[in-house]
This record gives sequence, structure tokens and C-alpha cells, in this order.
Amino acid sequence: MHIVVTGSARGIGRAVALKFLACGHEVTGLDMLPSSIAEAGYRHAICDIAKDPLPPLENVNILINNAGVQDSGRDIDVNLKGTIRVTEALLGPQMRSVVFVASASATTGAEFPEYAASKGGMVAYMKNVALRVAKWGATANSISPGGVTTALNDRVMHDAHLWEQIMAETPLKKWATAEEIAEWVYFVAAVNRSMTAQDILIDNGESTRANFIW
Repeated sequence: MHIVVTGSARGIGRAVALKFLACGHEVTGLDMLPSSIAEAGYRHAICDIAKDPLPPLENVNILINNAGVQDSGRDIDVNLKGTIRVTEALLGPQMRSVVFVASASATTGAEFPEYAASKGGMVAYMKNVALRVAKWGATANSISPGGVTTALNDRVMHDAHLWEQIMAETPLKKWATAEEIAEWVYFVAAVNRSMTAQDILIDNGESTRANFIW
């Protein structure tokens, strides 16, 4: 199958791209940054999904909407409007599934205002997509990670005082890795055939608390 992953240069997106490649799929990555992925079957396009022309993308079977920014002044434009822009361009009867990488903040609201709003909007939009792609037998779902051990979170991961506070708010006393989130994405996108219009919260229990530490 042909998979498109937005935000594929690093973090969760890179792990997702590598997971699909390891399982024998062709992957096209879109990102504002260059990619270090050198595996056969991978193509990369440098693209700002919010404003740049999208590269020619044909026969896309699975779309993983992962690209996002945080507290950037562009959170709504990139995370929500950019995601809508890519999705609407690629939807068609060849589509098997669409997965949106949202955030636990879509449920809790415990993060930067525009970021939380962008991810909450993404979950609502996911449900709209699920209703429209069902006629093709396709699914649309979102996953909402809590803390993930990526460079995006270096600010708190490498501050012992902040990390101690975060772990105090996390019942399982850990964060997910990008590779673990990629496993969830793969299952929801490529294995699942019966769940649609659902958001899966993967947060090590963070949502049972409501304090945001930054």
C-alpha cells in the first residue's frame, strides 16, 4: 500500500514512517525539514502543509496526519487547517484509512491554548471524515498521545525539577516512546477494520490529573 505521513522527518512521524517501511509498504513523507530515512520505498517532499503546493500524490491508501507545531503562533494554521488541507486533497475511493495524531490536550485542555484548540478541532474533524469515508469501507480515527520522549519535549525531559513534577502527575511514571506510538498508529491504520470515528488516549494515565507543567 501507499502511505503518506506528514511530519515525517523526526519524532513520531519518523517512527511511523519506519514502521510502515519495515512492514513492506511504500511511504511518502511530507515535512518542512529534510529526512534522514534512507530505506528503499521511501520518498520525501519538503513541504509546509499549511501553505506550500502539495506534491503529486497518487493512489494513497493510508494517510497519517502527524505534522504539527506547538506554541508557535501557527498552531491552528498548521495543526488544524494544514491537516484539513492535506486530507481533503487526498480523500478518494482508494483510501483505506486515515489516522490523525492528536493530543491528550484535546481531551484535557491542559496545554497551550491554541495547541489544545487545534488538536481538539482535529478530533472533531476526524469524526467528520469518518462519516464521509465510510461509503468506501474506509476508517478514520485519531490517537491522542500524552507525553512522548521526543526532541519536542527536551525542555522538560532534561530539567530534573520539571520532570519530577510531571512524573508526579503521571500514574504509570513514564512517557511513551515514539516507536510505541508508531505501533498504535500502525494497528489503527493497517490492522483495524471495524473501529472508526474514535479517539484513543495513550497518556500513561495523565488525563486523570489536570496540572500542566512546562
